[in-house]
Amino acid sequence: MEKTKKIIPGLALSFIVAGISKIIAIWLPTIGAATIAILLGILLGNTFFKQPFLGKGTKLAESLLLELSIVLLGTTVTFQTIAHMGFNGIGFIILQMTGTILAVYWLGKKMAFSKKMSLLMAGGNAVCGSSAIGAIAPEIDATDEEKGQIITLVNLLGTVLMLLLPFIATNIYSDVLTKSALIGGTLQSVGQVVASASMVSPEVVEYATLFKIMRIIFLVVVVFAFSKFTEKDRVLASTSEQIETKKEKKLPLPWYIIGFLLFCTINSIVTLPESISAVAHQVSGWFEITALAAIGLRLDFAKFFKEGIRFLIYALLVGVIQIILAVILIQLFHI
Repeated sequence: MEKTKKIIPGLALSFIVAGISKIIAIWLPTIGAATIAILLGILLGNTFFKQPFLGKGTKLAESLLLELSIVLLGTTVTFQTIAHMGFNGIGFIILQMTGTILAVYWLGKKMAFSKKMSLLMAGGNAVCGSSAIGAIAPEIDATDEEKGQIITLVNLLGTVLMLLLPFIATNIYSDVLTKSALIGGTLQSVGQVVASASMVSPEVVEYATLFKIMRIIFLVVVVFAFSKFTEKDRVLASTSEQIETKKEKKLPLPWYIIGFLLFCTINSIVTLPESISAVAHQVSGWFEITALAAIGLRLDFAKFFKEGIRFLIYALLVGVIQIILAVILIQLFHI
């Protein structure tokens, strides 16, 4: 009961901001409720609603509601929808992730960042932001401080790209799938992908999310590769005082990706009734907008400016690398 009381204020605020955003969107339909929600959240979160007691509720809204939104998305798409991305789309994602990891790791080492921090930065930007960093950190024995610094840096970069990529996508591309590839293949977190794509069109949201999901599916491969890459370092660093502890077994993929794939499979085999898809779409939309409002409310710009100039330059260069690489690969794969 006590935990519920701590969650309610932030969760309620997120729903209120989402509701206000939907009302404003009636008069500003070209901008859309999702874009309004995150921008309004950023404005309110950095001015009137900076109180710490709101944190637990907004965190729940940001994570759980967005994850539920992804699961419900599985009821509205089929493998035939995913097939529109084709082998070119899969090839684009694989090379985009590989290129990002190699370039970001190399740049980190050149800028005198530690091997672990460079790997965390590479994995976080290549896969799915904070979630990937959280999965990679224990596998390479990164400290909480290293993890926290890189999470802040990745979120900073993701926020900048989230606002920048819709303008780049709409100015250089006209096709929905191409815009989706740029946004879904580049941005760090699922929330940033959804928010950024929402500034373009609902169709781009759907396909950009699919590109993003494909990246998250490869998280298992990335974590395994990073673990093997640092295995020798961990052996050398071990001492007689260090006792290897059993790592808690985790699902190979985030639960919401498994849920998405399950519903997508069911929808592909047995066409779900239109009423179920419609309700799922409406609920998913509400969860999505509420989660985006929470993301905005939790985005504290003051934290970003506490990082040193070297960190900020690193983030800026990584963003430039990701965009250039994505544009080249989109052209190469004719997406």
